[in-house]
Amino acid sequence: MSKTMDLKNFLKRNGSMTTMLLVVIFVGMGEKMAERFLPLYLIALGGSTWAVGFLNSMDNLLSALYSFPGGYLSDRIGFKKSLQLFTLVAMFGYLLVILVPAWQAVLVGAVFFIAWTAVSLPAIMSMVSKVVPKERRALGVSMHSFTKRIPMALGPIVGGALIGAFGRADGVRIAFGAAFAMGLVALFVMQKFMADDKVEKDPGKRKELKAKDLFSPSLRSLLASDILIRFAEQIPYAFVVIWAVDNNGLTALQFGLLTTIEMAVAMLVYVPVAWMSDRYGKKKFVLITFCFFTLFPLVLLFSHSFPMFVLAFIVRGLKEFGEPTRKALIMDLAPEDAKARTFGAYYLIRDVIVSLAALSSALLWNVSPAANFLTATGFGVLGTLLFAIFGKDISVGKKAEAA
Repeated sequence: MSKTMDLKNFLKRNGSMTTMLLVVIFVGMGEKMAERFLPLYLIALGGSTWAVGFLNSMDNLLSALYSFPGGYLSDRIGFKKSLQLFTLVAMFGYLLVILVPAWQAVLVGAVFFIAWTAVSLPAIMSMVSKVVPKERRALGVSMHSFTKRIPMALGPIVGGALIGAFGRADGVRIAFGAAFAMGLVALFVMQKFMADDKVEKDPGKRKELKAKDLFSPSLRSLLASDILIRFAEQIPYAFVVIWAVDNNGLTALQFGLLTTIEMAVAMLVYVPVAWMSDRYGKKKFVLITFCFFTLFPLVLLFSHSFPMFVLAFIVRGLKEFGEPTRKALIMDLAPEDAKARTFGAYYLIRDVIVSLAALSSALLWNVSPAANFLTATGFGVLGTLLFAIFGKDISVGKKAEAA
């Protein structure tokens, strides 16, 4: 009952946060109808597996490069103006894909529509850190993660249905058209209902903090482990849909359903885990998350039927077990006056390095799917062990008072 009241009170007290959750649904729904099927779209337009691997690598690299500017802009102009700007940039990318039916246009357009998720995340985390008490921070991050999974669950089903009805090329372009329309709705909602963010104008103080001041030893330990875990995620990431559809005969709609199963599992565990981690410490929940990241590519290797793919995607959903907790731990360990910048710098460092692993994914895939999946599992084992040995938790402190 207390968990239900937490959510109600949280949303009632914060109209801007509620508006942001609606924006995440609108923009995310449009994006996920098409994004999950981009590897199939690239190949349908004449692109190669190298183009697929390059897209995945570019996704990670640009997400990294956009993260720090996203945090910087949020600290300087506020989260509302930042989110509006990022939505416009993403819509321009959608428009390129709609108007130019060529695989090269996808790569160019991705430079823009990849931006929204990457650049907006530091702004959203900054919002959470401003409006949610520290002892409730994991719950606040979980609300964003929970809401983000709604379009991630529903979008691929709609996208799969569009591909089934209109074919791979036309179906994906129609999905991008819907994404553009939903971006317009998101802009209207932000302008109408999101409060203007008051930004403290103190540029001198901001310049005092250097990169080394943003990262405590505990945060550096988490970052190193997270990098290895993301190797495990990104090496097979772009080829999961090809493994399922082209190698094992699943339909696009079935793959969309698998993604829905994954998101449903993740959403079921978000809030209970956040509620517990705020009271009993975050490390153990992050460690469990890393174990599921490690297990997924191994289960995927043995998936050759729809029921086995269902099991694999249940495991993939469980890898989100402590993801909001990990983000909350980053915010806890970041300096109080530089939350957005620290979050952006963390993702900049992590994703620049991980983009190299994503680029190697095509090479491993061309050796064999087993080489791709087993290499990913190996990195997951290393990351999990590193965090188990060197990862730090913060003091739970007044957890009784937080109940």
